[in-house]
Amino acid sequence: MSKEPIKYSGKISIKPFCDNTVENMGLEKYSYVVFPGTQQVEPLAAIEQNGKTRYVTGLNEFAPDIKKISDPEKQKAVIKEIRETIVLLERDRAFNMALKVEDKDFWAKVEMFKPDNSEIWSKINIRLSNDEIVLDPINNLDHLIIIKAVEAGGFSLVASSLEECKRNKKKWYLDRQIDTISTQMSTVKLRNKALAILENISTENPRKLFYMIKCLEGSSVQFSNRTLPDIIYDGLDKYINGLGVDQDKKRTARLFIETSELANDYLKIKAVVKDACFFKYIIPKGDSMMYEASTNIMLGRNVSDMIEYLLNPSNEEVLDRLMANVDGLWSK
Repeated sequence: MSKEPIKYSGKISIKPFCDNTVENMGLEKYSYVVFPGTQQVEPLAAIEQNGKTRYVTGLNEFAPDIKKISDPEKQKAVIKEIRETIVLLERDRAFNMALKVEDKDFWAKVEMFKPDNSEIWSKINIRLSNDEIVLDPINNLDHLIIIKAVEAGGFSLVASSLEECKRNKKKWYLDRQIDTISTQMSTVKLRNKALAILENISTENPRKLFYMIKCLEGSSVQFSNRTLPDIIYDGLDKYINGLGVDQDKKRTARLFIETSELANDYLKIKAVVKDACFFKYIIPKGDSMMYEASTNIMLGRNVSDMIEYLLNPSNEEVLDRLMANVDGLWSK
């Protein structure tokens, strides 16, 4: 039988992910996820229900996640791929040459890789360290089993992708070269679009860049009306390229684009609110609401609430007062 069921291309590996902004017993300073020379060993996850054990292998067509697939054609395709992989494993490990994907008694004829065979699945584990684990599912069927299990959530320590790894704060993730390249290209396209917008706004509406950098940069108070346009441009260029506090280039480019689509008036009010909070013209109180400090007028619970309050024409007096205070600081 051919090895067509292994539908992977490019390099596949399990990589450690170190978030240098999150404390991890000092290991983050050296880009380690565990202490040097140590490993974390995790067995394949197993779920016990009604006295029976189900292993999370990604190779069980009766698993709940397979049954939940609502599209019949997609479900059929997933089951077909599971069976093709089982056939491959059975022929290589059990010398079971008679097994056919389309057999109506398929699982009755499986000898070794039945979903409940604890003799096989209980021995599957993964050893994780600071080193990348290169996987070769074409030539090493143990690696194929590991990949299928990771994709199905069979190892709690390993995310199925870098995005999931960041989202769920895991230390290791399954990296596919083809996905990495796709992600990189997506990021490059976003970044190029953001840089083109930056160039366009700097020519047509340079004042808007001032409000944008106020909204996007964490240390926005460093920018004033006297800040040279080239410095603001350079600051936003660095922000887009992930050279600031936020180093996620895809996120910074996306946020820049989204911010550029906001109207000048909205951006100005958002910038005023941000700096007014820093200079304590707006203060929080025990009820978790934000108030104008001088009048004790309640503005809202968060930035969005405060902007909506200040955009209301009936609250123009409060807006004018805050703008006058903050504008005075911007003009120094």
